[in-house]
Amino acid sequence: MSGGAERVLAALVAGHGRTFAEEAGIRLRDTPQPLYRTLVMACLLGARIRGSVALATTRALYDAGLRDPRRMARASWQERVDVLGRGGYRRYDERTATQLGDGAGLLLERWGGDPRRMREAADGDTDELRRLLRELPGLGPAGVDIFLREVQRVWPEVGPRLDAKALEGAARLGLPEEPGRLLELAGDTEPAVLAAALVRAALDRTVLDDCLRRADGTRSGTA
Repeated sequence: MSGGAERVLAALVAGHGRTFAEEAGIRLRDTPQPLYRTLVMACLLGARIRGSVALATTRALYDAGLRDPRRMARASWQERVDVLGRGGYRRYDERTATQLGDGAGLLLERWGGDPRRMREAADGDTDELRRLLRELPGLGPAGVDIFLREVQRVWPEVGPRLDAKALEGAARLGLPEEPGRLLELAGDTEPAVLAAALVRAALDRTVLDDCLRRADGTRSGTA
């Protein structure tokens, strides 16, 4: 089982091992702008909409200059609606435009526009950090999970994090559903990368099939 699981994980990471922030064009660092863009991405991904649309919309907001809370708050509601529409985020565009504006305003007023201040206030308590993040309009439990999965590569105290959606992907692949065992089998793979790859397997049947095909091909080639 161990050898088979290692092959499946290696195939998964080789084919689908990049974070959602990377796919959205975010070079994640522990600085205000990429952290804010990751918050926005998490808000968009947390809705019941295709991930590809949410990521395209994250890029569209950046291209339109709405890349930090001050610019987001200064934009008109209609400007935000229009950019969301260009990204394909039409189902929730009006509500999300309001949430992005209100969230940017709250972040500026309470945290000086810097998500790192929430981290400092939580002082290593992930439950408290989750509570503070949930105060941002539009960032529900799923969005908070997404944000923490991504930022564990720059905020190590929130990791290693393989949440319920990542473990769902592991189950679909026939892998162990214990985070510690998955991390052990994945070797040197970053937890954030492993988590993102497992989430893709949970969300996309083609990822699941591709991974199992790759793993089977590796096994056949070494038999």
